[in-house]
Amino acid sequence: MKYVNATTVLPTELVKELQKYVQGETIYVPSTTRKEWGACSGTREWTKKRNCDIKKAFQEGRTIYELAEQYFLAVETIKKIVYKK
Repeated sequence: MKYVNATTVLPTELVKELQKYVQGETIYVPSTTRKEWGACSGTREWTKKRNCDIKKAFQEGRTIYELAEQYFLAVETIKKIVYKK
């Protein structure tokens, strides 16, 4: 985590107000724009495509057990994917 000196990014008035509560300590300011799981790495889209492929294969006649073996997933996981609305 990169630390930034508050005086370089915040207005002087705000720094003085913060100093009333905390002096010389590290403060974590959380981001207000939190991204969903897998959004940055592409995992979310990859999983979405995989699940669509699994649903399509199931609709075309592949069994749950075949899909579990092909995708290296538990049978229960395949069931959740194919039966999810």
